[in-house]
Amino acid sequence: MIFEETKLNDAYLIRPERLEDSRGFFARAWCRKEFKQHGLCADLAQCNIAYNAKQGTLRGMHYQKKPHQEVKIVRCTAGAILDLIIDIRPESPTYRQWLGIELSAENRAMLYVPQGFAHGYLTLVDGAEIFYQVSEFYTPEVEHGIRWNDPLFRIDWPVSEDLIISAKDNSWPDWKP
Repeated sequence: MIFEETKLNDAYLIRPERLEDSRGFFARAWCRKEFKQHGLCADLAQCNIAYNAKQGTLRGMHYQKKPHQEVKIVRCTAGAILDLIIDIRPESPTYRQWLGIELSAENRAMLYVPQGFAHGYLTLVDGAEIFYQVSEFYTPEVEHGIRWNDPLFRIDWPVSEDLIISAKDNSWPDWKP
């Protein structure tokens, strides 16, 4: 695996290191040893799949509060998404900054989302499927979110007029630390 630092502190883009031959290729998508060597959380509690039928589906911006903060490793296994994270750790040098990265079945990249980040995504095509691993079990009583278009962050979403978003995600409040 190839670990690339992003502009946000502690967040990584992880690309498969392909071993190719006439049959195709082989690549490792997860290795506890390699994650630990990079100082990243290597503990997983569950793996989730989200399927989105339509382009323009927005999910986010989600996070879990302490003591159940999650690390997420996000990969798009079908289609393409704009995966977006916001650093909401007041002590971080990249506090209140955001990053958007295209993840797709074609590029096979993953985004490592540290604890203390809000996460969401926008589907760029119909039939997008996302597979993500998390370090904590889903705990509804500490689930929280930030409104996807909170003016504080000035996120540059490539939003269409036909945005599909749940009532719950559309009603998250603006950020208040």
